[in-house]
Amino acid sequence: MPLASKIRTFLFKRVVLKFTRILYENIYGMDIGEGVRISLRARLDKTNPKGVHIGDYTAVTSGAAIVTHDFVGREWRDVHIGKNCFLGFNCIVLPGVRIGDSCIVSGNSVVVRDVPSNSVVMGNPARIVESNIKTGPWGIRLDKGNDAPVL
Repeated sequence: MPLASKIRTFLFKRVVLKFTRILYENIYGMDIGEGVRISLRARLDKTNPKGVHIGDYTAVTSGAAIVTHDFVGREWRDVHIGKNCFLGFNCIVLPGVRIGDSCIVSGNSVVVRDVPSNSVVMGNPARIVESNIKTGPWGIRLDKGNDAPVL
């Protein structure tokens, strides 16, 4: 591996991941699991930050939004995302939704209801398109011939 890549990886793991964890857990009070990767451009609700619960080794990509409040309906409801999940680019998770373990939410999807474990959802509103999948850390599909990533 080139030296520049080693330096970038080192800085990402030692600085960026630790900074985002401190920001979300200690300042906002969100419940973030171990090994979670949240893009710096992800939008996590800061109106009701204690309503965000993300399980271990989940990836939240750029533009993904997790919303825990509804001003029109005057509701503040928790959002729970399981372990080993992947939230795709620009997806939206609405208040009160529970996403089970080992789920993949496709990019630009709007999740309006609960998602059972081991599912792939996509669309607006998001619908289950595949069930009984197996994922590893950060939602990487293991049932499609991929190897589990090194932690």
